[in-house]
Amino acid sequence: MSDMFGRGEPRTGDVSKSDAAALEEALTPLLERAKGSTWYDAPGAPVDVATARLCLLRRAYAAVGATTEAGDVAVRRVLDGADHDAVVWLLSRAISYMDEQGFPDFVPEARLEE
Repeated sequence: MSDMFGRGEPRTGDVSKSDAAALEEALTPLLERAKGSTWYDAPGAPVDVATARLCLLRRAYAAVGATTEAGDVAVRRVLDGADHDAVVWLLSRAISYMDEQGFPDFVPEARLEE
């Protein structure tokens, strides 16, 4: 994952912990830029990058904490500190993506007629 952030030089220590800290630090300003950005024009829109990096943050902290819950806590911590409107925008993107991937079709009792 480190190469994704332009750091190809070798390091010692826990790479996941280093990546987790870098991701967490970069997310707040990224979430601000994502607010209001469209995701229909081109891949790599700020809202998509923010969403992807939140996923990577979750993975990194899950590795650091050796539990998936540690990753979830890290994501909630970042979102809790973010601007409310940015979080709402990001959530609307996540819902859009989940809908486009057919998520409601796989959830029992999601449809009102069930």
